[in-house]
Amino acid sequence: MARAPVTALLGPRQSGKTTLARQLAARRPSTFFDLEWEPDVRRLDNPELALGGLEGLIVLDEVQRLPRLFNVLRVLADRPANRSRFLVLGSASPDLVRGFSESLAGRVEFVELTGFDFAEIELGDWRALWLRGGLPRSYLAGSDDDSFAWRQDFVRTFLERDIPQLGGAPPSAAMRRFWTMLAHWHGQTLNASSLGRSMSVSDKTVRRYLDLLSGTFMVRQLQPWFENMRKRQVKAPKVYLRDTGLLHSLLGTPTEPALLSHPKVGASWEGFAVEQTLRALRPGNAWFWAAHSGPELDLLVTHNGLRVGFEMKFSEAPVIRKSTRALLDLLNLAHLYVVCPARVSYAADPRITVIPAVEVTTLRDRLDSL
Repeated sequence: MARAPVTALLGPRQSGKTTLARQLAARRPSTFFDLEWEPDVRRLDNPELALGGLEGLIVLDEVQRLPRLFNVLRVLADRPANRSRFLVLGSASPDLVRGFSESLAGRVEFVELTGFDFAEIELGDWRALWLRGGLPRSYLAGSDDDSFAWRQDFVRTFLERDIPQLGGAPPSAAMRRFWTMLAHWHGQTLNASSLGRSMSVSDKTVRRYLDLLSGTFMVRQLQPWFENMRKRQVKAPKVYLRDTGLLHSLLGTPTEPALLSHPKVGASWEGFAVEQTLRALRPGNAWFWAAHSGPELDLLVTHNGLRVGFEMKFSEAPVIRKSTRALLDLLNLAHLYVVCPARVSYAADPRITVIPAVEVTTLRDRLDSL
């Protein structure tokens, strides 16, 4: 907010954006507009007049509901001796990013707010974070049953209210079927044709559904890394549900014993570890790498010009296979980290370190020392 006249706080529904904005607004002169509340929408019938005379922090919650505000914000942000700062909140990133890119280029800074991560919880409670996910009301629920019930209601409300508001969205029943199927596809490379045949729709429709869920922060499409080598490389993205609590709700695993006995437990852990690693590192770009002949790397990032790889293993004592060691030279990795539910970190090789998942919060320092 000190660097840019407009700050866009983006994130999934119920991740705490409004709570954070109200806490910020309480510390300084501010005006708050909730665009889901009809009286505030009416106040903005003439936005130039309503916003032009205000000073201090101006918060616009769910700003994607009034896209005509983007051009108004550009004019107000460019005023000489501007004495206001705008904090805009939204849950549907495609509309917001498109609107800001067209109207507010060079005037806006984006901040993504996700659910809780390892930096925000008691580290001994990581199992609850994995099971329930990071959305605050789910993670902080009084019991696993309360958390599971909340997530089921979240899915229903999201499909029946939020998705239809995006325009051109599919019926909620079709979207629920797709989302549930995607939960069983979690951690695999996308095969739009196969998914489409299962739903009796085209692969183009599958990609449209997937883009809707990606744009609303429900799904992450991890893109493949390409290297000029003799192996046939996978070119389709890998698909993860970003919040494991919602994944487990769609899989029907409300408790830890149910999760541990489910065939997707390994894929669930992989997605959880990938998401927590990305939140800790916040890299500009991230990829996975895989060859059709077998070798695969779950996550690849660059840090200070060096390539760093990550393997996610659901084992307290993961076995470092020969194919994993071969990735070091094959992809020219400076280091490879194996993220698992171990209790202590240890070096398995001069360039391979096994670390407990809760220690991903130390990764920035570790990478700086490479």
